[in-house]
Amino acid sequence: MTAALDFSLPPGLSAHEPPEARGTARDGVRLLVSRGDRDPSHHHFHDLPSLLDPGDLIVVNNSATLPAAVRLDRLAVHFSTARQDGAWLVELRRRTSKASEPYAGGEPGEWLPMPGGATLRLLGRETPRLWRAVLDRDVEAYLRVHGVPIRYSYVERDWPIEAYQTVFATVPGSAEMPSAARPFTEALVTALVSRGVGIAPITLHTGVASPEKDEPPYAERYEVPASTADLVNLTRRNGGRVVAAGTTVVRALETAVDAAGVVSASRGWTGHVVTPEGGVRAVSGLITGLHEPRSSHLMMLTAIAGEGALARAYEEALRESYLWHEFGDTHLILQK
Repeated sequence: MTAALDFSLPPGLSAHEPPEARGTARDGVRLLVSRGDRDPSHHHFHDLPSLLDPGDLIVVNNSATLPAAVRLDRLAVHFSTARQDGAWLVELRRRTSKASEPYAGGEPGEWLPMPGGATLRLLGRETPRLWRAVLDRDVEAYLRVHGVPIRYSYVERDWPIEAYQTVFATVPGSAEMPSAARPFTEALVTALVSRGVGIAPITLHTGVASPEKDEPPYAERYEVPASTADLVNLTRRNGGRVVAAGTTVVRALETAVDAAGVVSASRGWTGHVVTPEGGVRAVSGLITGLHEPRSSHLMMLTAIAGEGALARAYEEALRESYLWHEFGDTHLILQK
């Protein structure tokens, strides 16, 4: 990570609650716009139709957020990612007065008694933070009864699961909200379509983040349907921009694209990491939140925006007190 993006995030710039609780509509959050060598400009999210052109395409993630945290007496279990063999990746966290913190305990083969008479068996570590584990019943059905949305200490109270869903959420599976699309509303989608901007879905189920220590992304389930692949290819051939609504969308599309820039229908697991060295082939723009210092997401943003443009944008966001995290403000990166 370059020094320009190894910044210090003041605690006061964390969004502590949904914008609606601050008296702001979902699409009323601020939107910082970066365009290459131009100075960043300031807007609100409901200005998005005027910032895009007819013939552009926004690709969104239709994954719905699960209530993926289960609280025990002293621990919390964050269910992250379903594996093909029926196991799940989970994170164990110690409960605190504010939320939770990393927990280093646990042993392979250990059984954890869970609410509702369920039992979770730890199989082994997948990463220093994540365990492979098996619940003795269907996980998603269990979470609907006993789970709550994952919350970190910068969010000061629980919010209902509806606060963590986007307007596109139709396929349950994400441990945490694909938050870049949270500011979209039905009215804004209508305005975009009326403007001639297309909208197409992919699915990528996000795993749990690592707010205390940045880590490389791990494999996640995704699907790029044939209809979306066709629209991406058509948009690019016609000179339109393909704007990803979130880093999850970039990851899915850049997994499904070939060396010639052609996107094909694709599904499975992706461990693809977008870097400045590898660049991007499918997307020419990105709608995203503001990411923490040293986050691996900043490598992806650099690949799309360029290092100089991204550094200027973050300097501007810090100077103008934009809000970070899933309930915060937004950033539109366009290559042209």
